[in-house]
Amino acid sequence: MPVFEQISVLVVDDEPIIRAGLSAILDSQTDLTVVGTANDGEEAVEACARLRPDVLLMDIRMPRRDGLWALTELGRRALLGPGRSRVLMLTTFDLDEYVDDALAAGASGFLLKNSAYEELTGAVRAAAAGHSALSPAVTQRIIAGHLSGRRQPSDQALARLRDLTERELDVLRLVRDGLSNAEIAARLVVSLHTVKTHVSRVLTKTGCQSRAQAAVLARNTLS
Repeated sequence: MPVFEQISVLVVDDEPIIRAGLSAILDSQTDLTVVGTANDGEEAVEACARLRPDVLLMDIRMPRRDGLWALTELGRRALLGPGRSRVLMLTTFDLDEYVDDALAAGASGFLLKNSAYEELTGAVRAAAAGHSALSPAVTQRIIAGHLSGRRQPSDQALARLRDLTERELDVLRLVRDGLSNAEIAARLVVSLHTVKTHVSRVLTKTGCQSRAQAAVLARNTLS
């Protein structure tokens, strides 16, 4: 019998039926285990601190404390990032105005609630592995820059790029453009291991907790 590495998931949504449905889908997978649920952002933060799940699958629109508040609070408490929890945001709107803010705050991905089962479970696995996990609809809008328009970079944002080498800036631009590590390696004619090293250094130097957050930073600062 093959041994699967278990990915623990916390499901956060204010609708009981949605929570139950998402939990059932995830628990049906051999390598995914739902370790808890929460019905708003405040409960999500407390549950994350207690359970330390690999991934939070969290609705962005909830009463009282929403998903964006929870994401910001998780970052403030240093509960996000490599070796900690990843956050995959859910929405019913492909034009949700919070997408940019959520990715900039450290979300690893963004999915529509009507995504196919395979897309949902695949996104959870990708987020757990530290990759970006974005629905095709959201990806198209981010790459095209139509979510909220290009923002004027702040001095603080530009300062986060100060320590990057020219090659690391090249890698960051390609991450911004949605290329995978393998595609970046082919584009720059380097090994996959070299690309992984560059990406890791970019995340560390910029203080980004995910590729998606780095992509947003790059889109708002790099030409």
